[in-house]
Amino acid sequence: MVKLTIIGRIRDGMPLTQGLRYVNEDYNNIPFYKQHAEFILKEISRGSLALNPKMTIRLDHQHSFNCLVDSGVCFITLCDSSYPRTLAFHYLEDLRHELEKFQGDQLVENITRPYSFVKFDSVISSIRKQYVDTRTQANIKKLHANSGQELNIIVESLSTVVKNRKQLDYREKVVMAPQAVSPMWSSRRLKIIALKWTPIGIAITVVVTLLLWASLVMANYVALCS
Repeated sequence: MVKLTIIGRIRDGMPLTQGLRYVNEDYNNIPFYKQHAEFILKEISRGSLALNPKMTIRLDHQHSFNCLVDSGVCFITLCDSSYPRTLAFHYLEDLRHELEKFQGDQLVENITRPYSFVKFDSVISSIRKQYVDTRTQANIKKLHANSGQELNIIVESLSTVVKNRKQLDYREKVVMAPQAVSPMWSSRRLKIIALKWTPIGIAITVVVTLLLWASLVMANYVALCS
């Protein structure tokens, strides 16, 4: 069963529309699913996920996100794991075709607020109804038409995606973190002392080096004379 749908813009990861809500046994979990769908959209926008036209992200043993990427737009739907992926991607393809009718003058690019493309919500709900029952003649025909065909879908688990994001965030923090400076050398008084005595220390070192060199020369001279 198709439980949640979000359409977003890849350029900045902004969700544009989500379809009308519907009451079912998972209604209370919709905010939880929606949060994960938005996270996946952001990861696709960041380029953290391999940008493949079709992807399935396993949420758990019972649910999976199916994603279709096309022309700078990402179509995401949450389905039961038992729901045929072929139908899920047919559903997303239907949404893509309908969105093309709305786009015209770059409508998607002109949207500035999340979920403000409310005109498309009813379109999502209307198309979704066609895919609720997998046993309808139209859906059975679609399943048979794709029987035995390779869908070329990348499959990943959400836990892996989250783990990769945490690792990338940690690396970015390490790179951006300023190098620690010892508080002892950050003292203004020590800086003044260093500026004052460093030249004197260099001069003393030069004098000592010259005296040692002179003493060696004299020692060699005495040795030769004797």
